[in-house]
Amino acid sequence: MLFIFDMGGVVTSTFYMSAVYDRIGVTKERWDSVCAASDGKHLFDELSMGHLDNAGFWKEFNRRTAGTEIPPVTVDWLRFLFHPVLDAGTANLIGRLRRRNRVVCGTNTIQSHYQNHLERGDYALFDQTYASNFMGRIKPSPSFFSLILESEGIPAAETFFTDDRQENIDAALSCGINAVRFEDSGKLAELWEKYV
Repeated sequence: MLFIFDMGGVVTSTFYMSAVYDRIGVTKERWDSVCAASDGKHLFDELSMGHLDNAGFWKEFNRRTAGTEIPPVTVDWLRFLFHPVLDAGTANLIGRLRRRNRVVCGTNTIQSHYQNHLERGDYALFDQTYASNFMGRIKPSPSFFSLILESEGIPAAETFFTDDRQENIDAALSCGINAVRFEDSGKLAELWEKYV
């Protein structure tokens, strides 16, 4: 069996973008309007797919906000405000599942968050990590899951996925993957007990 775990909100705490909005003095709506693009390429999605690095993201963000009420951003707040906390229960379940199964991470992430998780050893919990910033695709696109299934060579019917976002669960289900929304590690451990 193949088990795919999301990282933020499942294995570690979720990063709340509100900390970044507060630091640079914008609302979520203003942030979204800056990141939206007339060419159809959302600036943060481009960062998440690895088409931009963090420096490139902030350079473009500053270009788009030049001459507005938003002062130039000179600190990579996406990096410096990121302090995930490991969920010990989920980490324990991953270790137990790995005894008899293949367990991978399937995560939407950005360059600096990927590096932080790498430095902390969070990806070492897994047999493999599939990170959006290297894959060039993000959840909830079904192609995100298709690439993992193709790479792993395991059918969707023999694959299990958990994530804290319902849209990602729905996308996995559309690919034939057994998917369950993450609520807490205890409930997930009960659900997957027969596989450990």
